[in-house]
Amino acid sequence: MKVLVTGGAGFIGSTVSSALIDAGHTPVILDNLVTGREAFTAGRIFYRGDIADGALLDQIFAEHPDITATVNCAALIVVPESVAQPLRYYRENVAKTIDFLGHLARNGCRRMVFSSTAALYGASDDFSVDEDSVLEPSSPYARTKVMMEQILADCVATGELDVISLRYFNPIGADPKMRTGLQLRYPSHALGKMIQCWENGDTFQITGVDWPTRDGSGIRDYIHVWDLAAAHVAALEKFDEVMAATPDRYRVMNLGSGEGTTVRELLDAFAAVTGEKLPAVETDPRPGDVVGAFARSRHARALLGWTPRFSVEDGVRHALQWRALDNTTHTS
Repeated sequence: MKVLVTGGAGFIGSTVSSALIDAGHTPVILDNLVTGREAFTAGRIFYRGDIADGALLDQIFAEHPDITATVNCAALIVVPESVAQPLRYYRENVAKTIDFLGHLARNGCRRMVFSSTAALYGASDDFSVDEDSVLEPSSPYARTKVMMEQILADCVATGELDVISLRYFNPIGADPKMRTGLQLRYPSHALGKMIQCWENGDTFQITGVDWPTRDGSGIRDYIHVWDLAAAHVAALEKFDEVMAATPDRYRVMNLGSGEGTTVRELLDAFAAVTGEKLPAVETDPRPGDVVGAFARSRHARALLGWTPRFSVEDGVRHALQWRALDNTTHTS
């Protein structure tokens, strides 16, 4: 199978591409390298450019007429940045993706696996959510994903597309073979901040300590990025089977570990891996922050036969291994 992977030079897209290769498939990567890293495309079919570039998409499909599906990972994803720069997020995540959908339709590529997010869910009493839970996006980033899911559903209704929308929870870790990992040196998520503080001898900030969780800190579902990538491969390999079980041809699936981990518990996991406790201080929530949630991933388990393999500690360990390797062998 040959698959177009947009955003394939980023953290998730590059890991999905590695998982596809390991499963005997061929990724064709399209990335504008605004946040991606070209080194992650080494030895792979790569086109540098924008998903809204119709001429480039026509070229890709002309040169690879055997592309049978798309994994769309191209998006800006930083919640506080989206609060500060909403127009940029709506332009990149919505307007350009609409153009991209037109280019796919014109080239007859109707199977899509779409990168969505669990950030669009509202909080539940026990913090667990399934695919039918209430949507309450609290940031421009999350709202771009809600908008795109609705647009995709409308396109599916016309018969132009079939879509599996994967709502990611909180990816951590790296490719266990250390081919790729986080491409940004200073990521905004909790584990990235912990690693940065650990390296620099700084104090970690627990952003928000009055949430209604068991210890007052925010709760997240940390899923290993390789488990996430494996779910994409399963979605592509079982795409037609899933569509046959989906009357409206639009399927939403949560991808999470199924367990909630608070920020304080993530600090404990970090200490268990490093053997030392990271100093921490309590601060106010960041703009756009929410209490968080964890997944009930019933559709992915039932329809894809997918079960996460890696623990939070595995994710911390692989993230640290990648960081040490990246510091010595890669450039940012």
